Amino acid sequence: MSEARHIPVLLREVVDALAPRDGGVYIDGTFGAGGYARAILAAAKCHVLAIDRDPDAVAAGRATAPKNLNIIEGRFGRLDEIAREHGVDGADGVTLDVGVSSMQLDDAQRGFSFSHDGPLDMRMERKGESAADVVNSMAEASLARLIAQLGEEKRARSVAKAIARARAARKITRTGELADIVAGALGKSGPIHPATRTFQALRIYVNHELEELAHGLAAAERILKAGGRLAVVTFHSLEDRIAKLFLAERAKPAPSPSRHVPVAPSEARAPSFDLLTRKPVTPSPEEIKRNPRARSARLRAAKRTSALAFPFDPDRLSLPQALA
Repeated sequence: MSEARHIPVLLREVVDALAPRDGGVYIDGTFGAGGYARAILAAAKCHVLAIDRDPDAVAAGRATAPKNLNIIEGRFGRLDEIAREHGVDGADGVTLDVGVSSMQLDDAQRGFSFSHDGPLDMRMERKGESAADVVNSMAEASLARLIAQLGEEKRARSVAKAIARARAARKITRTGELADIVAGALGKSGPIHPATRTFQALRIYVNHELEELAHGLAAAERILKAGGRLAVVTFHSLEDRIAKLFLAERAKPAPSPSRHVPVAPSEARAPSFDLLTRKPVTPSPEEIKRNPRARSARLRAAKRTSALAFPFDPDRLSLPQALA
């Protein structure tokens, strides 16, 4: 794999949060180009189980992987199941770097970026519904809600109307086409490209990224040993909100099932995590200068307690999407 193509964000901070130790077992749920996995291996004589849903990333990583790095194709939303399927019953650390990788953004044929014209795809796994399918078939009102909710685009209705008008004339199949349509609807003002939020919304929707994150956090809790550490890097407010809410809830004692039936102290269940970061860790100005894509990154970290986790429903954190 080519490390030059991808710069791991908050790398030192993630490794510090995980505190790798000799003999430990760590899970990198978003392998990408392998930056975190290799940094963990460099920090201690340990083993890393890496997971990625992108077959290209898995193939590239396996070509140069050392013996103590096992790379598996799959979704990190079921990282605990994948770990157990490969002989790992408990992990000393889990890291998640949520979102799209530089390799995906820079490959025009993957269709993730408006900066490189290519097929309007955006599928990390190269299967299922594509961004082009969504853009050309979703009802205008639903498309507007998608762009507003997942892209946080204030003028989502204008964007959806422009898309509906354009697709009535011919099918939208290229990233460049969609970028021009959005730019035409919004105009060009401000430091970011006008299509940024629309592309973000489509990518998140096509890959079920928010649902995957919520399930991945719950899976990490299930597989971590007592004292094991979780480090999560997010890149926009929706992701960070899910990580924040999850850790805030899991760092509190289990609530009483009813305000009329309080739980006795002997029966109370302790928090399943101790927070290592009260506020998110952000990149330094120097890092942002070296890697502008790091500017929106946020790291949250926590340590697993020895308590048994009380039941948790990750679907509550996936942010309802009434788009149909």
